[in-house]
Amino acid sequence: MRRIGVFGGAFDPPHLAHLALARTALAELALDELRVVPTGEAWHKPRTLSPARHRLAMAQLAFADLPRVVVDPIETLRVGPSYTVVTLRAFKARWNDDDLFLILGEDQVRSLTSWQDWQEILQLAIICVAERANPTGVTTQFGLEKAYASRLRRLPMPALALSATDIRARIAAHLSVAGLVFEPVARYIDHHHLYQTT
Repeated sequence: MRRIGVFGGAFDPPHLAHLALARTALAELALDELRVVPTGEAWHKPRTLSPARHRLAMAQLAFADLPRVVVDPIETLRVGPSYTVVTLRAFKARWNDDDLFLILGEDQVRSLTSWQDWQEILQLAIICVAERANPTGVTTQFGLEKAYASRLRRLPMPALALSATDIRARIAAHLSVAGLVFEPVARYIDHHHLYQTT
């Protein structure tokens, strides 16, 4: 029986906080493998994502040096909206005897009840909540934590104030993103003129 992590996201672009979360998940959850899954068509995003081929390529560059990490194109190959439950069903069908661990940010978990078939998600995988460091030391609880305590666990994360939104804005403003994304990703963005205003 293997322990397989599932880390989905737009990765538009992937940045150093994504890498930190992947490393934390591998270590804290003792994962045999971590599947990084770039979103295909995001049903919950108010903006249009960059083309899937670019986000997939950037994710492959960003996670290339992490052992036990596989960038999986399953959602980018699927037609129509990307639903986490559909991806988890496919993984469970492929690895029926293995344990799945879904890596989510705290903000995502708070909106989980609006996701398609969210209760089935809790049956298919253990939800691992990336908990951002709180300077007050106070841990805030969210609604699902009491009702589904056995299906949720917290993942302590270092405090990294990074967001893809800010990175895209910096690139559009012709500002440096050094120290925010890996150099191969920065070169890819520059080469393909991503996030630049016309």
